Amino acid sequence: MELDAVDVALLRELQNDARQTNRDLAAKTGISPSTSLERVRLLRERGLVTGYHAAVSLEAVGRPVQALISVRIRPPARPVIEGFREWAHQLPEVIGMFVTSGTYDFLLHIAVVDVNGVYGFVIDRLTERREVADVQTIMAYEHVQSRVVEPTGTDPGEARPVRRRR
Repeated sequence: MELDAVDVALLRELQNDARQTNRDLAAKTGISPSTSLERVRLLRERGLVTGYHAAVSLEAVGRPVQALISVRIRPPARPVIEGFREWAHQLPEVIGMFVTSGTYDFLLHIAVVDVNGVYGFVIDRLTERREVADVQTIMAYEHVQSRVVEPTGTDPGEARPVRRRR
Protein backbone atom coordinates (compact mmCIF):
# COMPACT_ATOMS: atom_id res chain seq x y z
CA MET A 1 0.00 0.00 0.00
CA GLU A 2 1.47 3.32 -1.07
CA LEU A 3 1.81 5.92 1.67
CA ASP A 4 3.26 9.36 1.21
CA ALA A 5 4.99 11.49 3.83
CA VAL A 6 1.69 13.11 4.86
CA ASP A 7 0.05 9.72 5.49
CA VAL A 8 3.04 8.57 7.54
CA ALA A 9 3.07 11.80 9.56
CA LEU A 10 -0.67 11.51 10.22
CA LEU A 11 -0.30 7.90 11.34
CA ARG A 12 2.54 8.81 13.68
CA GLU A 13 0.64 11.70 15.22
CA LEU A 14 -2.55 9.66 15.65
CA GLN A 15 -0.60 6.89 17.37
CA ASN A 16 0.98 9.42 19.71
CA ASP A 17 -2.34 11.08 20.57
CA ALA A 18 -5.57 9.99 18.93
CA ARG A 19 -7.58 12.45 21.05
CA GLN A 20 -6.03 15.59 19.62
CA THR A 21 -8.27 17.85 17.60
CA ASN A 22 -8.21 17.74 13.83
CA ARG A 23 -6.91 21.33 13.89
CA ASP A 24 -3.95 20.28 16.08
CA LEU A 25 -3.31 17.21 13.92
CA ALA A 26 -3.28 19.37 10.80
CA ALA A 27 -0.90 21.88 12.40
CA LYS A 28 1.52 19.16 13.53
CA THR A 29 1.62 17.61 10.06
CA GLY A 30 1.73 20.90 8.16
CA ILE A 31 -1.51 20.47 6.20
CA SER A 32 -4.90 22.20 6.23
CA PRO A 33 -7.62 20.92 8.59
CA SER A 34 -9.83 19.89 5.64
CA THR A 35 -6.96 17.90 4.11
CA SER A 36 -6.24 16.29 7.48
CA LEU A 37 -9.87 15.27 7.91
CA GLU A 38 -10.03 13.76 4.43
CA ARG A 39 -6.68 11.96 4.74
CA VAL A 40 -7.62 10.42 8.11
CA ARG A 41 -10.96 9.29 6.65
CA LEU A 42 -9.08 7.61 3.78
CA LEU A 43 -6.62 5.96 6.21
CA ARG A 44 -9.62 4.45 8.05
CA GLU A 45 -11.30 3.32 4.82
CA ARG A 46 -8.06 1.69 3.61
CA GLY A 47 -7.80 -0.23 6.89
CA LEU A 48 -4.63 1.44 8.19
CA VAL A 49 -6.43 2.99 11.17
CA THR A 50 -8.58 0.30 12.74
CA GLY A 51 -9.73 2.04 15.90
CA TYR A 52 -8.96 4.36 18.78
CA HIS A 53 -8.32 2.98 22.25
CA ALA A 54 -7.54 4.22 25.74
CA ALA A 55 -4.33 2.93 27.33
CA VAL A 56 -5.03 1.72 30.86
CA SER A 57 -2.51 1.45 33.68
CA LEU A 58 -2.47 -2.17 34.86
CA GLU A 59 -1.25 -1.06 38.29
CA ALA A 60 -4.06 1.47 38.64
CA VAL A 61 -6.70 -1.16 37.83
CA GLY A 62 -5.22 -3.60 40.36
CA ARG A 63 -3.46 -5.99 37.97
CA PRO A 64 0.24 -5.11 38.29
CA VAL A 65 1.71 -8.62 37.93
CA GLN A 66 2.23 -9.82 34.36
CA ALA A 67 3.29 -13.18 32.99
CA LEU A 68 3.80 -14.80 29.61
CA ILE A 69 2.48 -18.34 29.44
CA SER A 70 3.32 -20.74 26.62
CA VAL A 71 0.67 -23.40 26.07
CA ARG A 72 0.97 -26.60 24.04
CA ILE A 73 -2.31 -28.11 22.83
CA ARG A 74 -2.93 -31.79 22.04
CA PRO A 75 -4.20 -33.02 19.70
CA PRO A 76 -3.07 -30.20 17.43
CA ALA A 77 -6.23 -30.22 15.33
CA ARG A 78 -7.90 -27.08 13.96
CA PRO A 79 -11.13 -27.43 16.02
CA VAL A 80 -9.14 -27.98 19.21
CA ILE A 81 -6.84 -25.01 18.53
CA GLU A 82 -9.77 -22.74 17.59
CA GLY A 83 -11.80 -23.87 20.60
CA PHE A 84 -8.94 -23.10 22.99
CA ARG A 85 -8.30 -19.74 21.30
CA GLU A 86 -11.94 -18.69 21.71
CA TRP A 87 -12.03 -19.87 25.34
CA ALA A 88 -8.74 -18.16 26.30
CA HIS A 89 -9.72 -14.93 24.55
CA GLN A 90 -12.71 -14.58 26.90
CA LEU A 91 -10.67 -14.87 30.11
CA PRO A 92 -10.36 -11.57 31.97
CA GLU A 93 -6.73 -12.23 32.93
CA VAL A 94 -5.66 -12.52 29.28
CA ILE A 95 -4.62 -9.13 27.91
CA GLY A 96 -2.84 -10.46 24.83
CA MET A 97 -2.55 -13.70 22.92
CA PHE A 98 -0.43 -15.04 20.08
CA VAL A 99 -1.12 -18.22 18.14
CA THR A 100 2.39 -19.51 17.45
CA SER A 101 4.39 -22.18 15.67
CA GLY A 102 7.06 -24.36 17.21
CA THR A 103 6.97 -26.24 20.48
CA TYR A 104 4.04 -24.25 21.85
CA ASP A 105 0.77 -23.32 20.16
CA PHE A 106 -0.11 -20.20 22.17
CA LEU A 107 1.61 -17.44 24.06
CA LEU A 108 -0.75 -15.81 26.55
CA HIS A 109 0.02 -12.44 28.14
CA ILE A 110 -1.82 -12.16 31.44
CA ALA A 111 -2.15 -9.45 34.08
CA VAL A 112 -3.28 -10.36 37.60
CA VAL A 113 -3.30 -9.05 41.16
CA ASP A 114 -0.28 -10.97 42.47
CA VAL A 115 1.90 -14.06 42.02
CA ASN A 116 -0.86 -16.21 43.52
CA GLY A 117 -3.05 -14.97 40.67
CA VAL A 118 -0.55 -16.35 38.16
CA TYR A 119 -0.46 -19.67 40.00
CA GLY A 120 -4.26 -19.81 40.17
CA PHE A 121 -4.59 -19.00 36.48
CA VAL A 122 -2.22 -21.79 35.48
CA ILE A 123 -3.49 -24.43 37.92
CA ASP A 124 -7.19 -23.59 38.13
CA ARG A 125 -7.84 -22.50 34.57
CA LEU A 126 -5.25 -23.82 32.12
CA THR A 127 -4.34 -27.25 33.45
CA GLU A 128 -8.00 -28.12 33.98
CA ARG A 129 -8.49 -28.06 30.20
CA ARG A 130 -8.10 -31.53 28.65
CA GLU A 131 -6.41 -30.20 25.52
CA VAL A 132 -3.62 -28.44 27.46
CA ALA A 133 -0.60 -30.76 27.23
CA ASP A 134 2.11 -28.45 28.58
CA VAL A 135 2.47 -24.99 30.09
CA GLN A 136 5.55 -22.84 30.63
CA THR A 137 5.28 -19.64 32.65
CA ILE A 138 7.62 -16.64 32.49
CA MET A 139 7.14 -13.77 34.93
CA ALA A 140 7.45 -10.32 33.33
CA TYR A 141 9.24 -7.62 35.29
CA GLU A 142 8.35 -4.88 32.86
CA HIS A 143 6.42 -4.52 29.61
CA VAL A 144 7.95 -1.99 27.24
CA GLN A 145 5.76 -1.40 24.24
CA SER A 146 6.34 0.68 21.14
CA ARG A 147 3.71 3.39 20.85
CA VAL A 148 4.35 4.13 17.19
CA VAL A 149 4.53 1.53 14.42
CA GLU A 150 6.17 2.88 11.28
CA PRO A 151 4.85 1.58 7.95
CA THR A 152 7.33 -0.55 6.00
CA GLY A 153 9.26 1.12 3.24
CA THR A 154 9.45 4.47 5.00
CA ASP A 155 12.55 6.09 6.35
CA PRO A 156 11.66 7.42 9.82
CA GLY A 157 13.90 10.43 9.13
CA GLU A 158 11.92 11.28 5.98
CA ALA A 159 8.51 10.96 7.56
CA ARG A 160 8.69 14.02 9.78
CA PRO A 161 5.84 16.53 9.68
CA VAL A 162 5.30 18.08 6.30
CA ARG A 163 5.71 21.87 6.17
CA ARG A 164 3.25 24.03 4.29
CA ARG A 165 4.58 25.98 1.38
CA ARG A 166 3.98 29.69 1.67
